[in-house]
Amino acid sequence: MNLTKEQEDIINSTGNIKINAVAGSGKTTTIIEYARTRPKESKILYLAFNKSVKLEAIKKFEDQGLDNVKVETAHSLAYKNIVFKNRYRVRVQGYKTNEIAEILNLKGAGDGSVEYVIANHINQFVTCFCNSDEQKVEDISYLDVISDKKTKSFVMSCYDYIKEQSNIFLKLMDGGKIEVTHDFYLKKFHLSNPKLNYDYILFDEAQDASPAMLDVFLKQRATKVIVGDTHQQIYGWRFAVNSLQQADFKVFHLSTSFRFSQDIADLAMEILKFKNYDERPTIPIVGKGNYSGYKTKAVIARTNLGLLLKAIEYVVEKSNIRNIYFEGNINSYTYADEGASLYDVLNLYNGKRHLIKDKLIKAMKNINDLEKYIKNTADVQLKMMLDIVKEYGNEIPGIIKQIKDRHVENNEKEKAEMIFSTVHRCKGMEYDAIQLVNDFIPEEKLTKSKKQEGLNSAKLNEEINLLYVAVTRTKNSIHIPEPLMPKGFPKSPQIHVMNVTGNEVEEPHTDDPVVSGKEGEKKEKAYSVEEVRTRHQDAYKPWTSELDNELTRMHCEGINTRDMAKHFGRTKGAIRSRVKKLQLEEVAGAQ
Repeated sequence: MNLTKEQEDIINSTGNIKINAVAGSGKTTTIIEYARTRPKESKILYLAFNKSVKLEAIKKFEDQGLDNVKVETAHSLAYKNIVFKNRYRVRVQGYKTNEIAEILNLKGAGDGSVEYVIANHINQFVTCFCNSDEQKVEDISYLDVISDKKTKSFVMSCYDYIKEQSNIFLKLMDGGKIEVTHDFYLKKFHLSNPKLNYDYILFDEAQDASPAMLDVFLKQRATKVIVGDTHQQIYGWRFAVNSLQQADFKVFHLSTSFRFSQDIADLAMEILKFKNYDERPTIPIVGKGNYSGYKTKAVIARTNLGLLLKAIEYVVEKSNIRNIYFEGNINSYTYADEGASLYDVLNLYNGKRHLIKDKLIKAMKNINDLEKYIKNTADVQLKMMLDIVKEYGNEIPGIIKQIKDRHVENNEKEKAEMIFSTVHRCKGMEYDAIQLVNDFIPEEKLTKSKKQEGLNSAKLNEEINLLYVAVTRTKNSIHIPEPLMPKGFPKSPQIHVMNVTGNEVEEPHTDDPVVSGKEGEKKEKAYSVEEVRTRHQDAYKPWTSELDNELTRMHCEGINTRDMAKHFGRTKGAIRSRVKKLQLEEVAGAQ
């Protein structure tokens, strides 16, 4: 195995160290080699980020014959030490807002939604405490984690009550009166001041560790290795902290990515320069990837809403794409964490309250009540659902059915012609070609936010990290909306800038006439050829072999007709006509 000088330095190191590893830099390979070179009698603990990473790591260590390495997640360690000993019952999915309101017997003051708003904040308060490194609920500054001014104003008006009820809820779990959450038993593990009997502890994906788990890790007597990427912290909303910045260990770097080329590496670095008002990239990224395949193609979005809207476009526009796959459970894109479904919101919107299943949504008298609840809780998932309902209304059931009909099962993911994922769900994964949805925050808006009073630089940095993580999922090429491109950054054979904006109005084209007149009258086009020429400057330019090659590549990568039309400055009808002439449908079907 050929190791880089950076990898060799890490493997030969002694004492506590931290490794800042860029995307695709072979950190797992490095960790395995580090473990292999420790004394065979050493007891080594590898802490994985989640269960899927844990299972993958177990296999990799076993394949290398490293049976002295124990692989755990923070929660699996806590489960064995806390849940078993106390015979707790675990609440797998956590508590819904309406369930907390019922358990604590919360009462609204003449407003049917107030108790649910308070219950929502109790849930967040408890989660905040359980993930913190504080010893008591009273030490939590819950107001500091709320950025929305209206939401903060509401919480301030009943802060003592929220804190009091949060304490009661925690005591009910502690006493076994109700089921415990995953966050709770991890917190109790932290408060027990555990001693882990290992010679070495390797803490992976540490940039997204909770303060509670980081505190447990740092207090151990073992030689400690903490690994992560400063710029891949994207779980601040779950109260995670960037552990690499907080651990005072000797620093090592893995700066060479074997996933993507230097073009993609340069783009990633330019995106990180958006942090010029706070945290600058510390090392250059060297891109040594040279993969040229197009087997796995993915659409990546910042939000569920952005992803679902793009999936709807593909279902409507790309009839040749028969198999799609959503990372994670596809139903999670139509359900909020609280349990409310898109259909519940649609039924409330239509005034069909008798069809609503979720108790929280059913407690709302109308859409105005739901909007008020969203404003007082800053519930982004419910806001996303409401936005979709307002946009598509009663078309939603049919659209979702089409999406689900094309969705393949988990064990058939390799059959998918297009994979859809949010950044959070595809973290740690890689694809041959990716297309970004235009729902990330562009540089211009970030710059404007920087100048505003009360700037939360940590949240802005996390927004930049989301774009960085998304860009670095590709092994080959990327299609990126123009607003997300760093100013002045050049195009390349692997970086394709899409001339689209998320708010553009769909323009008519020659084979989809806009109609006017009363029913039964002759339908005529509401625009002229001259108008089409004006809107689509390149609409009637001849197709060259270079353009045909570019169209072929984009079609094979799964880019939809609308985006290709805007990219080439032509109508959708012109694109479909050229695709048909080049027989690209047959090419795509044979892949």
